[in-house]
Amino acid sequence: MQTRSLSPDPAGFASAAEIWRAGGLVAFPTETVYGLGADARNDLAVARIFEAKGRPRFNPLIVHVESAAMAQTYVEWSDAAEILASAFWPGPLTLVLPILPGCGLSRLVTADLPTLAIRVPAHPIAHALLAEFGGPVAAPSANPSGRISPTSAEHVLAGLSGRIEAVLDGEACPVGVESTIVGLAGEPTLLRPGGIPGEVLEAALGVHLELYQTGDAPVAPGQMHSHYAPGVRVRLNATDRQEGEVLLGFGPIDADLNLSPSGDLVEAAANLFGHLHALDALDVAGIAVSPIPDIGLGRAINDRLRRAAAPRP
Repeated sequence: MQTRSLSPDPAGFASAAEIWRAGGLVAFPTETVYGLGADARNDLAVARIFEAKGRPRFNPLIVHVESAAMAQTYVEWSDAAEILASAFWPGPLTLVLPILPGCGLSRLVTADLPTLAIRVPAHPIAHALLAEFGGPVAAPSANPSGRISPTSAEHVLAGLSGRIEAVLDGEACPVGVESTIVGLAGEPTLLRPGGIPGEVLEAALGVHLELYQTGDAPVAPGQMHSHYAPGVRVRLNATDRQEGEVLLGFGPIDADLNLSPSGDLVEAAANLFGHLHALDALDVAGIAVSPIPDIGLGRAINDRLRRAAAPRP
């Protein structure tokens, strides 16, 4: 099919919502990365997400909704959910909660798990689009499964052109890494580091968040061992270039591209996937990456880099 580019205006929002109602796929910007959206109540539409991405069916999806009130129609709400949603929604935070029986969502969304990953995005284009559609939208990152996440419409088209109906063309995503995922089906658990540092969430909840140790099958999106990967090898904690490599730097060093010359983790997160896309497009043998402090947003950056460097299945 021919993938259309839609403008982020009322006409574009109306066209995207109509595509969703007809069971089609539309990529759209959020504050984290571009998502590949479909009506979360439509089995065939959700199945097409997995087909377009080449995503394993056992890997659950995040559902995006317009408000916390809408989220409560799909999941069992809790005091901890209310605390986090009140403080961080709309924003780059996904909550995993027990799904309500008979809520009408496709079972493909949850990969048959008893829980649902759900969030309210903060990006004004995403918010306007969800308001126009008026329902839940399943939306993983808009890229071929396992590859670098997209932070621009150009990234989406490079990976999915011809496989989806449309992309809503917005600016580059400001946060640049996916949402933080917190599991609230039992004791609060950090299922995936992301756009909100775990330390900030711990302060809001007043408890320590245990970091989930990834097993063979994911219990939340973004837990595959090999993920976010360029087409060439990635070498971490590098202090120099080996033959055929380019250097992705951090801090005041000589590098081919630098995530943040000043050592700012917020800037580094925003640049991460865009810089990986740019370096992956070069004719090189590999990408060496400078050490990144494992604090704050650095935990999310390092999580993505470890998965990008993992052996491919």
